Amino acid sequence: MLMAHPAVLANLIQQYETLRILQAEKGGSEVRRRLDDIAYTLCVATGTRDIDTALVVARHRLPGGRPHDDSLVSA
Repeated sequence: MLMAHPAVLANLIQQYETLRILQAEKGGSEVRRRLDDIAYTLCVATGTRDIDTALVVARHRLPGGRPHDDSLVSA
């Protein structure tokens, strides 16, 4: 499986978190569509099927992002 560069993952995480805030504050179909697009891209980039898992895996792959107990993410 191809691995996304950590800089790409960091950017996707930042976009996702920003869009979640916008969705909570304003809603709107454009924000929702973009949020769905970023969620899909994160899933593809991490080889996962849901956004919660994708975020855990993406953060795990960032420099310094490995938790002391990584039992949530298989090797």
